[in-house]
Amino acid sequence: MRLFHVSEEENIEIFKPRLPTRNDLDQNIGLVWAIDEARLPNFLTPRNCPRVTYHIGDNTTPQDIKKFFSSATQTHVVVVESKWLNAMQNTTLYVYEFDTKDFILQDNIAGYYVSKTAQIPIAKYKYNDLISELASRNVEIRIVDNLWDIAEEVKNSTLNWSLCRMSFAQSK
Repeated sequence: MRLFHVSEEENIEIFKPRLPTRNDLDQNIGLVWAIDEARLPNFLTPRNCPRVTYHIGDNTTPQDIKKFFSSATQTHVVVVESKWLNAMQNTTLYVYEFDTKDFILQDNIAGYYVSKTAQIPIAKYKYNDLISELASRNVEIRIVDNLWDIAEEVKNSTLNWSLCRMSFAQSK
């Protein structure tokens, strides 16, 4: 297993635990967040880019696979709004890799891992072409005018999904 943190910041030398803002977590315990390699595509977008991401899970039905994927060879989709296409083409991301020993699984479907201790990256990767990076990972990229319809459809499906930065999405 490999764990990563994605940032637009080029020179992060140490990741210090931060207090979570989520209500479902203890807001008194600082955490360093990481994402596993399988869900890394969910974060290969500009930071504030709203997106709907989904992938095939253990309980995904053949009907949902047929409905939500355009190719039988793809198992992961990232949907972004058309107004973010220019940013997708012009944003550089830095993907920091962590040693996994101090991390514990926080959310299996989302692929989130957390550590209570500061982390020094063991490697850093630079991605200048996010669309090509997603394509190289066999991720289907969809560009839509508005995310809300696909978000509702995906939430009511058998897919594993994540809605990210939806506060930046176009209004319904």
